[in-house]
Amino acid sequence: MRAIARALQVSRAAVRDVVRRGTAEVPRLVRPERAGAHEADIRELYLSCRGNLVRVHEELTARGAVVSYPALTAFCRRHGIGFEPPKPAGQYHFAPGEEMQHDTSPHRARIGGVERAVQTASLVLCYSRMLFIQLYPAFNRFTCKVFLTDALVDFGGAAERCMIDNTHVVVLRGTGKEMVAVPEMVAFGERYGFTFVAHEVGHANRSARVERPFDFIENNFLAGREFRDFAHLNQEARAWCERVNGTRKKHLHASPRELFLTEQPKLTPLPIWVPEVYALHQRLVDLEGYVHAGGNTYSVPYQLVGRRVEVRETKDQVRIFDGPRQVAVHARVLTSEKRRVTVPEHRPPRGAFSAHVRPCPPEEKELAGAEPVLAAYAAELKKRGTSRWTVALRRLWQMWRDYPRRPLLAAIRAATHYGLYDIDRLERMVLRKIAGEYFRRRDDEEPGHEG
Repeated sequence: MRAIARALQVSRAAVRDVVRRGTAEVPRLVRPERAGAHEADIRELYLSCRGNLVRVHEELTARGAVVSYPALTAFCRRHGIGFEPPKPAGQYHFAPGEEMQHDTSPHRARIGGVERAVQTASLVLCYSRMLFIQLYPAFNRFTCKVFLTDALVDFGGAAERCMIDNTHVVVLRGTGKEMVAVPEMVAFGERYGFTFVAHEVGHANRSARVERPFDFIENNFLAGREFRDFAHLNQEARAWCERVNGTRKKHLHASPRELFLTEQPKLTPLPIWVPEVYALHQRLVDLEGYVHAGGNTYSVPYQLVGRRVEVRETKDQVRIFDGPRQVAVHARVLTSEKRRVTVPEHRPPRGAFSAHVRPCPPEEKELAGAEPVLAAYAAELKKRGTSRWTVALRRLWQMWRDYPRRPLLAAIRAATHYGLYDIDRLERMVLRKIAGEYFRRRDDEEPGHEG
């Protein structure tokens, strides 16, 4: 007995009891449960305290029960009170180049001395576990294409399919196997040789390759780090991915970078020409000489106020076109705050604003060379008019070209006499004075004027 106790490192009394019992079966430990007498109260408090066992223990102690918190949690586990046994997780095996997984997750990052909400986008090659992340103030379809392009260029190719989490950025309708992707994203995938697929609702383990690193990103990459701006943040994210991909993984018996040497030849190679991703907007230049794109405002040459321009928003730039001509280029502002970007050359010279922004319209020139009473009325109309005086002048010029001269001049004389400079009332006066022919005749026209 002494030798057995020494070999098993137990007491001789324990060895003696087992020998006397004469069986190899371990006896069941039978002892009363202290929380057993309060089972009804525990079940009631569990519902009223919304499943918070700390509050259940506080209320149970207040009722006079002498039960420790570990004894309470063990009792709840044994009797199935708010406890479900964990389900066994499955395993997914992927061949090199078979699948990559993409997803996003909200995080908090300290940028420019302020903690901001960011969206972390991640792409993982399932076989080698190669990781690529970037962070953005918001994530939409344009940002998704920018991120995937950067990731595929970094990997040097694409896997056969890209698993997503039923995100509205890619999904047009349906979920899981019934998912139909947005045609724009389908065309993007065809360009790089992969297709989008979605896992079934509730089967989050299907995308575990991309889900697992998010906790590591939050508690390692973002923990204790500060960044100047989003450009600095994404630069540091690339460097961090390089270190992580080069670190040996115990469960893989290799580093992702080493496994990537096997997977890279199986990837679909990039096209010969990788086009630049851009979002196309049609914008009207406002009265201040700015256009809006991506939540920010960018200046354009002041001569284009009121003109419709085309805005191309790329990853790093905002390009503005007036027809085929590029009239402005700005560095794209990547921030969650709305900003105004102004180029000094886009503003008029000091003291010459009115001369450049208010050019003399051709209609005004023609009215100034017409009948004196008409020219005087047009000048007074411009003087009394608001910011839309050009519209009033254009209507007066159209009346001068369409209506007979005599009724028009008579109505203008009467309107000048009574101080009426409302174009709608003037036109009604002209129409009341018109008798006979409605349109201007050739004999009413000035010599050399073509009607």
